[in-house]
Amino acid sequence: MANIKSQIKRNRQNERARLRNLATRSRLKTLTRRFREALTAGDMDTAQATLTTVCRAYDKAATAGVLHANNAANHKSKLQKAFNAKSASAA
Repeated sequence: MANIKSQIKRNRQNERARLRNLATRSRLKTLTRRFREALTAGDMDTAQATLTTVCRAYDKAATAGVLHANNAANHKSKLQKAFNAKSASAA
């Protein structure tokens, strides 16, 4: 346990940030799961709408510093490729 006042405050701030980041990462996983479920079900309209939401969420997480920008870009790219492959095979 820290004895220095500034470090005690820093620990409180870090804990709040950790919980915020945890919530954001959990939301990203949930949105990604919903996208993949819509894709698997073949519901391309829902998948398209969900993909847009997921990409915005990844961009916001990267902007907030929850994820590295390249990590967010890699996830978005993977989801977009899955959507394009599914839509090409459906057409």
